[in-house]
Amino acid sequence: MSTTALTRRLAALALSLTLVGGLVPSVVAADEPAVAEALARLQARWAEIQYELPDAQQADAFAALGDDAERLLEAHPRAAELHIWAGIVRSTQAGARGGLGALGLVKQARAHLETALAIDPMALNGSAYTSLGALYYQVPGWPLGFGDDDKAERLLERALSINPDGLDSLYFWGDYLHEQGRDAEARQALEKALQAPPRPGRELADAGRREEVRRLLTRLEE
Repeated sequence: MSTTALTRRLAALALSLTLVGGLVPSVVAADEPAVAEALARLQARWAEIQYELPDAQQADAFAALGDDAERLLEAHPRAAELHIWAGIVRSTQAGARGGLGALGLVKQARAHLETALAIDPMALNGSAYTSLGALYYQVPGWPLGFGDDDKAERLLERALSINPDGLDSLYFWGDYLHEQGRDAEARQALEKALQAPPRPGRELADAGRREEVRRLLTRLEE
């Protein structure tokens, strides 16, 4: 794969790895208000960067947010939810940055997501499975990256088994199926995604994700 092709591939992460931007922190323990507050701040800032900042400013903004997430993890190293979000931020930073240098960022993202699964695989409705699955089909395979479509499918199916009606889990499953040429199945998943219930407090993320679903459905008709 050429450097140009790799850049395009990683740039797709900025659009597609928006995943937990709309998730409600439903698995944060009630006795962990500091984690819940930190998670809400990361989610809110991530949505602002992803959907409101000009493209040229996003890489630096995501880098700063990723550093914030790392500092929060120093205080809460066993918070699976924060590991998920650190992974999401580094993933979207990689997509905004592009190029070979982004590979280091997606490896950081993978490490955070794997840590989250080791701590609590059900955190945020199993979203670490969705995030990690998305990485495995978006990132190039050997020798440039660690991409693996078979592993991606297993992870995404596991995510759906936990959250079968989730906007994000259905979107990424549909996107993966489209990448595999399974457009009839992809259409079913994406149409179901549009029926997902709204997530209170995550209106900006919901709107962005639904627009991505609609754009992908339009591509399926071309």
